[in-house]
Amino acid sequence: MSGSDIYTGTLDVLILKALSGGALHGYAIGSWIRRTSREVLEVDEGVLYPALHRLQAKDWLAGKWGMTDTKRRAKFYRLTASGRRHMEAEMRRLAEHSKAVLTLLKASHS
Repeated sequence: MSGSDIYTGTLDVLILKALSGGALHGYAIGSWIRRTSREVLEVDEGVLYPALHRLQAKDWLAGKWGMTDTKRRAKFYRLTASGRRHMEAEMRRLAEHSKAVLTLLKASHS
């Protein structure tokens, strides 16, 4: 499933979750999502970077330029306090939503 198939709200919370372990640059965020989803979810750069800018504009992320392990200049994003609160609320909402969808999918027509 590509990044364009992931709903915006879901992508936002996945990015926030990726950053809950510490600051990462964009490529590392995309890699974390792909690796952690066991290669099911892949976020295209054309979707990821606009999402990072949107989340930073909402003050859910802060960004700072730095160097990657491969000595490339990159912007590293970290979760802000308001971003952490939003992530936790969205994780609860998505868990409830997912549970309801799974219940519906398992339901039989009587």
